[in-house]
This record gives sequence, C-alpha cells and structure tokens, in this order.
Amino acid sequence: MKLFGIKIPMMASLIFWAILWEIAGQLDVSILLPPFSSIIMRMVEIIPTQTFFKAFLITAECFLLGTGIAIVLGIPIGVLMGRSIVADRMLLPWVNMFLSAPLTALVPVLMTLFGFGMKTIILTTVLFAIWIIVLDARAGVKNITPSLVDMAKSFQASHWQAFTKIYVWAALPEILAGIRLGCIRSVKGVIIGQLLVSVVGFGRLFELYSANFLMEHMWALLFFLFFFAFLIAEGLGVLERRFEYYAAARH
Repeated sequence: MKLFGIKIPMMASLIFWAILWEIAGQLDVSILLPPFSSIIMRMVEIIPTQTFFKAFLITAECFLLGTGIAIVLGIPIGVLMGRSIVADRMLLPWVNMFLSAPLTALVPVLMTLFGFGMKTIILTTVLFAIWIIVLDARAGVKNITPSLVDMAKSFQASHWQAFTKIYVWAALPEILAGIRLGCIRSVKGVIIGQLLVSVVGFGRLFELYSANFLMEHMWALLFFLFFFAFLIAEGLGVLERRFEYYAAARH
C-alpha cells in the first residue's frame, strides 16, 4: 500500500485503528468500548488461567471433530458432484441453499433432534463448514483436464483409485481453499453452538463476561478467537500456495 508515494506496510492499518480505539476508550465514549491497551492486558491475564485452558480444550475438541467430519464428508460429496451430472443436479440446489441460509436458525432443530450435549455442538460446526468445502471440491474437479480422466479409464482404474490418485490431487488447490474457508466458518459454528446449545467452553466464558458486564474480558476473548481464526487461515493459505503447481499441471 502506498500513500503519497510512500510505501506503507499493511500492519500500519492495524496500528492506526488500535490508536483510534485507544483514544476512544480513554475518552470513555462508551462502556462497551474499553481502551485497547486494557483489553491486551486483560488478554495476557486470562489466557494463562486454568479456566481459560479448560474452555479452550472443550472448544478445540468440538472444532477439530466438527471440521474433521466436514472435511471427510465434504470432499467426497464435492468430487461426486464434479464428476456426476445427476448427482450435481440433485445436490447443488441444496448445497447452495444451506450455504446462503441463516444456519443459526437451524440450531434449535438440531437441539430437538439430538439434545443439548456435545453432539449437537459438533453437528452445528459441521453444518457451518461442510457446504463451502463441497462447493470448492466440486469446482476443482470440474476444472480437471479430460485427458487425466481418460488416462484413468484407459488404465482401468477403479473408482477409489481414480478418486485418490486423480481427482483429489488434481483438484487439490480448490480443496485446500475450501478447507481454509470451512475452518473459518467452523470457528463461528462452534461458538454459536456453545452459546445456544450448551453453555460450555468459550460459550460459557462469553455468557459469564456478558452477564457481569466484563467488557475487557469479552473483547480479550474475541481478540483471541480472531487471532486463532487468522492463524488457521494464514497457515492453510501458505499450504494452499505451496500446492498451486497442481493447478498448472491440470491444463
């Protein structure tokens, strides 16, 4: 980014907004907006605590299980839609509908069907993550050059061999992009699940902080979640860029 011909690092934007936040907080503009420095200090204070660690473990377990299920189910469904016209026409409207629907409204339905335990939180996480994974895997398979498919047929490859050795590897850039976006949506899904289904993990901390108007604690927890999602997105983004040569090999 350049300003008046001077190259400014992207981090400068975050620093600028942090300074504005600090000024607004010091002026007591609103009780909902404490000083930025106080939020950072509160974050350093609560992260090492046993309460935070236990909440993180519960949230991480739901996140990993939900995201793992979404990946294991989403990639094969996306590959199937990319290779089968019939499956694509049958499933694509539903995938698009769930991707654009307000999924939070479906959580009470899951609660009625599966109760108020961890199972429902995990299913909520799956519900948020799986659709973008399906669509990206489908897009990747549709971009595969037909010669690769013809080669698999000429060597009489089974459906499983074609799936594991042709479709997944050739569509890998899009699949990784879908997993990256799915992980970001999983963070949202697991927190919503913990708030609405069963007040555990970070959901319990949010409930505790909001009930007692501990806004510094609330923002500190939100910042941690933002940073957690950012690290996941950037880490998978690096992995995605390392596999970009697969995309070039398809054409």
